[in-house]
Amino acid sequence: MPHLFYDLDFTVSVFIVHEENVLLVDHKKLGKWLPVGGHIDIGEDPEQAAYREVAEESGLEIKLWGERPPNGFPGTKILVAPTYLDVHDIHGDHRHIGMIYFATAASSEVRLAEAEHNEIRWFSAAELDDPKWAVPEAIRFYGREALRRLKGVSAVPPS
Repeated sequence: MPHLFYDLDFTVSVFIVHEENVLLVDHKKLGKWLPVGGHIDIGEDPEQAAYREVAEESGLEIKLWGERPPNGFPGTKILVAPTYLDVHDIHGDHRHIGMIYFATAASSEVRLAEAEHNEIRWFSAAELDDPKWAVPEAIRFYGREALRRLKGVSAVPPS
């Protein structure tokens, strides 16, 4: 998707947990391990973007976990709130406002998005910190938090 603004885009990142592992991809363009995710398309809300990006980049069906009011309100679509928000540098003066979601998957069977990623794999907490993988510090933090917060949570995706 083309950039909506010269210096700032809205994105989603989804840290998917399955059986005490978190899914990361080796991103071709950026050359580092990242969660699945990407730009929020025009006309899309962040929750729709999260589900779309996960399906495109991994083939998984997921359940997003986060706060949301118990009841809807007339004329309002209630969304799952991201677990974290950040603004991170991409290149030059271009930045992303990142909406970081935590999710579970009922299956570990993933599909590599070959056009975007060199590799896709599940990481244990220990592997996140292993220098062999060179996982960026922020990704290690969010990955460990997803593993901690979703430990023992049902992995059944929504129907």
